[in-house]
Amino acid sequence: MENDKIIFSNEVEYEAAMKEILSLMNKGEGNLSKTEAWKLQKMAVAAEEFEDIHYPLPKPKTIPEMVELKRFQLKLTQAALAEMLGLGKPKLSQILNGKREPDVPFLKAVYQKLGVDPGFLLDNA
Repeated sequence: MENDKIIFSNEVEYEAAMKEILSLMNKGEGNLSKTEAWKLQKMAVAAEEFEDIHYPLPKPKTIPEMVELKRFQLKLTQAALAEMLGLGKPKLSQILNGKREPDVPFLKAVYQKLGVDPGFLLDNA
């Protein structure tokens, strides 16, 4: 049971599983049997794998797009991101809106604080 992997091979299986996932989630975590909790976890992993293959997110092509993606992943406001990067809010806003080119301190902060690949930063600076 623990090593059984669920794989969705088509959209019909995926949609049926999404309905079952929703049904199990609506029961509430505390109300699930061990079997239901196991099944929910396995189906959620399978759904994520199916989505990664069939609904891939476009990769960021610019530094502002990458920074916005990281901001979204970290659930930060633009003001919180500016503080995290040690920048003023206006400067960050200008860079993200394409009104100002990223400078070395900005790129360094994006690398150090957000973990953006330095190769990506150099290729797109």
